[in-house]
Amino acid sequence: MKRALYHQMTVCIVSIFMLAGCASTEKQSSLDLEFQQLANQIWHYELKHDPMIANPSDNTRLDQLTDLSQRAYEIRHDAYTQFAKQLNQISVKKLSHEHQINYSVIQHRLQNNIDLFQYMLYLLPMNASADRIGSLAFLPNQHTFKTKQDYLDYQTRLAAIPKLLQQQQALFEHGLSIGMTQPRITIKDYVTRLRSTFIKPVKDNPLYQPFVSLPPSWSSSEVKAAKEKAESMLQTQVQPAFKCFIHFMEKTYQPKTRTMIGAHALPQGRELYANRISHYSTLNHTADDIHHIGLSEVKRIREEMHEIIRMSDFQGNFKSFLKHLRTHPKFYARTKLDLIKQASYLAKKMDASLPKFFKNLPRRPYGVAPVPDEIAPSYTTGRYIPPSRNDQPGYYWVNTSKLKERPLYVLEALTLHEAVPGHHLQISLAAELEHVPEYRRRTYLSAFGEGWGLYSEWLGKEAGFYQDPYSEFGRLSYEMWRACRLVVDTGIHAKGWSRQQAIDFIAENSALSMHNIRIEVDRYIVWPGQAVSYKLGEMTIKSLREKAQQQLGLRFDIREFHDVILRNGSVPLPVLEQEVTRYIQQNTI
Repeated sequence: MKRALYHQMTVCIVSIFMLAGCASTEKQSSLDLEFQQLANQIWHYELKHDPMIANPSDNTRLDQLTDLSQRAYEIRHDAYTQFAKQLNQISVKKLSHEHQINYSVIQHRLQNNIDLFQYMLYLLPMNASADRIGSLAFLPNQHTFKTKQDYLDYQTRLAAIPKLLQQQQALFEHGLSIGMTQPRITIKDYVTRLRSTFIKPVKDNPLYQPFVSLPPSWSSSEVKAAKEKAESMLQTQVQPAFKCFIHFMEKTYQPKTRTMIGAHALPQGRELYANRISHYSTLNHTADDIHHIGLSEVKRIREEMHEIIRMSDFQGNFKSFLKHLRTHPKFYARTKLDLIKQASYLAKKMDASLPKFFKNLPRRPYGVAPVPDEIAPSYTTGRYIPPSRNDQPGYYWVNTSKLKERPLYVLEALTLHEAVPGHHLQISLAAELEHVPEYRRRTYLSAFGEGWGLYSEWLGKEAGFYQDPYSEFGRLSYEMWRACRLVVDTGIHAKGWSRQQAIDFIAENSALSMHNIRIEVDRYIVWPGQAVSYKLGEMTIKSLREKAQQQLGLRFDIREFHDVILRNGSVPLPVLEQEVTRYIQQNTI
């Protein structure tokens, strides 16, 4: 489906939100049921045919991996296209308010599955979040290991990994034949991560971890047999398959990949990038629009940074201040444990402030842990890792590699974004929503989630963080980082920017370490459009808050406002705007 039609559908969804209730209750109820049945059918099809997104609660094909063959993608695309035709026949304005939200979410998921095939993005599976092969390291997290059948299902999945790698190789070969390849500059780090993760002594392999500690009810002979089978499978089948795949990536794929880094160099490149902007932002902005918004934000934040420098005791210009921040030992932890302890302290400090800002808090806890050593060198500075099962916590990962590149003055902003009140709070509340379909609880829309994460950094000012000019400059540097993304992402993928041009732009405007900047730019290169979602989402949320404060005056309640933002889970930004408008109207009557 073309981009224009996608936007037409989005506008339609948004424009009718305020028209709910014009049909009779009987007709609404009948139509709601029809929609509900179709939406559930779409979701269950997605789970059935992509079992790698399933978890134990789905009870769906936990003994299988997703079929990555070209034919399987074609079959799924045909099915999703037919579902879209059925969905488009439903009169959204006649659905109940709750089902209008459901419609917006399932339609967004469905459209993305269609677009991934149309623009051949399934031939480019490597990005900073959704790499099919690298994510196999997390496969044990998708299982609940309680019964013998659980272990048998997992072993069946292990046995299927060689076929999965062969299918992925075939897709890469197909991509080479039509010029749909990853940028060459990104392959080396990808291969390094695969090798360090999967090519190691069997008992250190993440895929073996379920067999380290088996149920105490098992007999010693059962334990021995299970361990020996897992070790043999990994040694004779799985690791050799990974070695073959890595050899292909290094010797065959990498030399033939494209040297141009921008999406515009791909088949349908400009349409592809426009589609990714629409998907990740959920807004109708062009690349030029976003580029100019970014330049404007960079200018505004830069002025605030200059003001912070004037307030500090530093004598020098902007460039020398950045050098001071990047090189002075006082801004860096001396040990990995020191960095983890400081991050943990900040997270607990914010935990104590949450009731002041939120009516509802999640039941699920979270931990603070280092990024695993095997992926840390080329990994982002921090990330929230949500649980795959209900019996797991979330984790705020802090990158403790290369300590001289992990400044403490940005740690407050990082912690607020990744832990609380950012991703842990938002994702956990969504997972605990009641009376909503499972696809609502499991959907993560980047503009909403990352916009909330960046808003959470700013909210820290009201919670008493950033008490010295260096940490406030660190917060501004993180905001500048996201503003630079608007400029750099569009620069790379729509305007022909080089990698070095992107690195230089961020380095000149933020206090990020050079290592982090290089890692981030490479992330934008392999993930067109995602980077624009942060600032656009944050600007939307801050604009909605300003609107609510202005129109409600003394009636404005920050806890109520945050509840309105978070109570529906992850939704497209136009839907979020509609929800805040309803909240304002309900409180001005």
